[in-house]
Amino acid sequence: MSGTLNSVIELDATFHAGVYNRMKICLVRGEGSRVWDSEGNDYLDCVAGIAVNNVGHCNPKVVEAIREQAGKLMHCSNIYYIEPQAELAQRLVKMLPEGLDKVFFCNSGTEAIEAAIKLTRRASGRPGIIAARGSFHGRTLGSLSLTGQEKYRTPFEPLVPGAKFVEFGDLEALASAIDDKTGGVILEPVQGEGGIIPALPEYLSSVRDLCEEKGLILTFDEVQAGMGRTGSFLACQRLGTTPDIVAMAKGLGGGFPIGAMAARSDVMDMFHPSDHASTFGGNPLACSAANATLEALVDEGLIQRALELGNWAIDNMEKTQKEYPELVKSVRGLGLMLGLEMASEKIAMKVFDDCLQERILVNRTAGSVIRLVPPLCITKEELTRAFSAIRASLRSV
Repeated sequence: MSGTLNSVIELDATFHAGVYNRMKICLVRGEGSRVWDSEGNDYLDCVAGIAVNNVGHCNPKVVEAIREQAGKLMHCSNIYYIEPQAELAQRLVKMLPEGLDKVFFCNSGTEAIEAAIKLTRRASGRPGIIAARGSFHGRTLGSLSLTGQEKYRTPFEPLVPGAKFVEFGDLEALASAIDDKTGGVILEPVQGEGGIIPALPEYLSSVRDLCEEKGLILTFDEVQAGMGRTGSFLACQRLGTTPDIVAMAKGLGGGFPIGAMAARSDVMDMFHPSDHASTFGGNPLACSAANATLEALVDEGLIQRALELGNWAIDNMEKTQKEYPELVKSVRGLGLMLGLEMASEKIAMKVFDDCLQERILVNRTAGSVIRLVPPLCITKEELTRAFSAIRASLRSV
């Protein structure tokens, strides 16, 4: 690093948009489940770029794939065929639930949701989409219009019309919200920003049945929950329901930006040339990174690891809740997508700060929820260290 931390902070304050609440840390290097800052301090990373670095920081397969492709071709536009893109589409379809057999590539989760909104409208012929309260689908006007949190929506209204919101998990409310303008339903199988809240399998199954009965397009937002994080490639596979459309991103590129929307062929084929596009979507470099990421997930057994280690982690967290029932309200999670809901935001902030003092990076979401979404290569010993720091913080309360 050429400058000091303070010089970087000064540059950022002077020239960068002030849209982030940053911690006073400048990360400069990562390997596996560890990162280092500009002062040489190492941290155990239980955030993973917010569920992005699923295969670990600087996974060797991903690094080598990027290096090799960068020396060949980084960008060429989608007016030409792109071999790594075609290979990635095939590889991805083989890992998706049966029936999701065509893919569109973009650059982020938000872009994947935008594509899903357009495809839902085109395939259903109706503009309305029902979403859940507490959901988070992105910050662009379309994706924000489906985000069920007023703190994000209100400052930018009026938004794209046609959205309705119902309580997450309430099938009766969802059924009552359907009218002759409703074209689809969008849900997160596990609400991430909403506080790590997995849907009940029977709820998703009933929503699937309702959508089929009413002729609606069902979209699952797997941007945060996907790519092996929950112990199956997509969370919906573990929960037992297949949507018509799925949005993916975050962990797909192993740290390199890429998003994807997959759908059933009969739905995707409603998109015609020029209906949707992306200049950089599915570029050779991003697709090479994603191909290597999917290979690493399989070859390194990381999906099964997320399942087994996640079950152990949830048991560990439940023991912590029993030990401190007045401080920990609930434990939630699926695989290595974990949340501890504290009794107050003040307690959650203390746990966050105390973990940072121990050089353990955790995240706070939905006010009082400590979120852990570590790289799937994290060890049981490393997770034990994180849980020990959390319990030590609770003891001090």
